[in-house]
Amino acid sequence: MRKAVFAAVVATAGITTSFAAQAITVGVSWSNFQEERWRTDEAAIVAALEAAGAEYVSSDAQSSSAKQLSDIEALIAQGVDALIVLAQDAQAIGPAVQAAADEGIPVVAYDRLIEDLRAFYLTFDNVEVGRMQAEAVFAAAPTGRYVMIKGSPTDPNADFLRGGQQEVLQAAIDSGAITIVGEAYTDGWLPANAQRNMEQILTAADNGVDAVVASNDGTAGGVVAALTAQGMQGIPVSGQDGDHAALNRVALGTQTVSVWKDARDLGRVAAEIAVAMANGTAMADIEGAQAWTSPSGTEMVSRFLAPVPITADNLDVVVDAGWITQEALCQGVSNGPAPCN
Repeated sequence: MRKAVFAAVVATAGITTSFAAQAITVGVSWSNFQEERWRTDEAAIVAALEAAGAEYVSSDAQSSSAKQLSDIEALIAQGVDALIVLAQDAQAIGPAVQAAADEGIPVVAYDRLIEDLRAFYLTFDNVEVGRMQAEAVFAAAPTGRYVMIKGSPTDPNADFLRGGQQEVLQAAIDSGAITIVGEAYTDGWLPANAQRNMEQILTAADNGVDAVVASNDGTAGGVVAALTAQGMQGIPVSGQDGDHAALNRVALGTQTVSVWKDARDLGRVAAEIAVAMANGTAMADIEGAQAWTSPSGTEMVSRFLAPVPITADNLDVVVDAGWITQEALCQGVSNGPAPCN
């Protein structure tokens, strides 16, 4: 309605409708910028909005669900026409979605589930990411003592990933080939918390650990730090996101896999969806949209992008895609896997 009124005003004033399109402002609420990948996402969103003639405003909740609510209130007060929200806490974000709905502002739930049918859920297939992580670690360590380092307990993705991991490992667990000797959520996805959890598990297990399924590259970094302190670097460790430091660890041999979710694609698509919905496109009419039922039964409109597992066998993929330079990938590597050989 607000767009229709604005269009009528500019038409009366003799202003072109292309100017109306340029007046669209998309607000992005980030949970935090403590992880490398969000800056890549942001650059992609900004570029896509600029290409569409739209404006970008943002806020950083700094890992605080309370601050994120006030941030979104402020973005709404600024008059944004659509919101992209990377939720810090999937449960706590509800009032913000309600506030946006009250003002007729469409919401894109970015990479993390907001279980509300009024939010368009855009992410990668996180259950498949979990499968890919476990498959790579299991191929390297088909038997032994496993540790599961999960994501944040407030992020539904943590359990989606864990479910996919369990699908792959269940038969080996049932047969006794694999024993899970430790498992922990990582508050806020923070590497320091993952490192502390790993240190505690290593102590309890008297360093009796053969493989670690870590749920993202940040937690993998914490795990590798804990292993290195005990002289155990090089045992299989998983991650995701394609962080440059993680890809370098894959080249060095201290991380087994980083499931690459090209944030440039995710950011671009999020911006395109936000602009389309701000212009009145219904969620179901968004390109690539599909019906999806959440774990608790909420019927949502979603789009899932495809992830790619990056191991020592296909590091060329991320270099060829321009995701990372060969120099950054191969830093400190001598006689490693291609292209670091």
